[in-house]
Amino acid sequence: MSPDKRMSQRLDRLQSHLKRENPVLVSIVDRYRELDKVAHKIGLLKNSESYANQISWWPLVSVLGTFSAGKSSFINSYLGLELQNTGNQAVDDRFTVITYSADKEMRTLPGIALDGDPRFPFYQISDDIEQVSEGEGEKINNYLQMKAAPSEQVRGKILIDSPGFDADEQRKSILKLTDHIIDLSDLVLVFFDARHPEPGAMQDTLEHLVKGAQRRSDSNKFLFVLNQIDTSAKDNNLEDIVAAWQKALVQTGLTSGRFYVMFNKDLAVPVENETVWERYVSKRDSDYTKISKRMNDINTDRVYRIIGSMESLVNQIEQQAIPQLRQAKQIWRKRVLWIDIILATLLAGGTIGLSYGLGLWSFTALPAPMVLLTALLSLLFVFLVLHFIIKKKVAKSIAKTLSIEESYGNVQQAFLKGTGFFRSVFFSKPAGWGRSAIKKLDGIRHDIDLFIQKLNDKFTSPSGE
Repeated sequence: MSPDKRMSQRLDRLQSHLKRENPVLVSIVDRYRELDKVAHKIGLLKNSESYANQISWWPLVSVLGTFSAGKSSFINSYLGLELQNTGNQAVDDRFTVITYSADKEMRTLPGIALDGDPRFPFYQISDDIEQVSEGEGEKINNYLQMKAAPSEQVRGKILIDSPGFDADEQRKSILKLTDHIIDLSDLVLVFFDARHPEPGAMQDTLEHLVKGAQRRSDSNKFLFVLNQIDTSAKDNNLEDIVAAWQKALVQTGLTSGRFYVMFNKDLAVPVENETVWERYVSKRDSDYTKISKRMNDINTDRVYRIIGSMESLVNQIEQQAIPQLRQAKQIWRKRVLWIDIILATLLAGGTIGLSYGLGLWSFTALPAPMVLLTALLSLLFVFLVLHFIIKKKVAKSIAKTLSIEESYGNVQQAFLKGTGFFRSVFFSKPAGWGRSAIKKLDGIRHDIDLFIQKLNDKFTSPSGE
């Protein structure tokens, strides 16, 4: 079976599942198919690829941060289960994808269960890991595992517990996976250890999570949590610890975000001063309630997120990918034409000079018509052969400057398609781009507006009816 047929079947299976779980999303998959067709013709996606695999079709909450920041303890408390191992050291060096278990059993499945299922956000992630670290792609079970938990808190959503951000031998691949998770997540909880709030202790987290959050258009999905704040209760310096932590975040360039404090009441040891302890517990309970509400609300936000992702892709193709391809083709055309002019001049001059040297030209006699025609055809043949070689080499040179990993696809791949053997330098439009493609994108935008209106009708009624 061809790769594109397999992809079509995977999308069919996804739609079958969505018919049972959320019928509204079924028709959205069809719009993703239409968007895929446009991208395939342009060359942004291979025929075996789909934008539908770049998103999570389930609400996704990721819990990230440093080692010993209490991520696993928080997850256990939220689930009401002792699912994750806890401790002050690196107790788990893999990303754990937590899903709902309908049969009330807790199970742990290997990473391949995620890598081979297009419904989950890690489908074929082993290929990406292989590109980052050669030979690591086949070790997917060293990076991922899935746990099924019989907790109503995780019904209809995915929860991801990450390994810490401290350096190790798999660092590059772990950061690659982390970026992938952040891109797909509806909500990102970034945990810090209140026992070590100073910048040096969380340098990696600040660099990769905090700075990264500020560059994103969806930065509001980041919640920054200072965990294990109960350790400061004895000194009664909650405000000082929080202020130092927030100052460290601001110094990295963080200008927005929501900040919370947390501790596990089951593990905490109350201090003798009841007034102080009640203040700590009250603050913890208030922030925990707010975080839990955000986690529960993503079920409603999911469809908006998926539709928004599709709209963003449509805009990025039209406003980012196509202008890049047009500009690259313009540079390609100019370079090839200039080289063609120089080449034609050299070939013509060399041919005339050589013919004079051989005595083929004289004032009394001209070359025979057949000889002249043969010479011209030979000259044209040599020119065309060199032209196509030059055209290809110039295209490859320019392609190296283009991106291969954008959310809207592989610009380098699309450019090479638009500068292929049968593509004339006088074709200014990228491959697959024209009225038909523009019409399809406009149609998808129209459908997106209708989807959003239908969703709004479920939750609001401005007319008061």
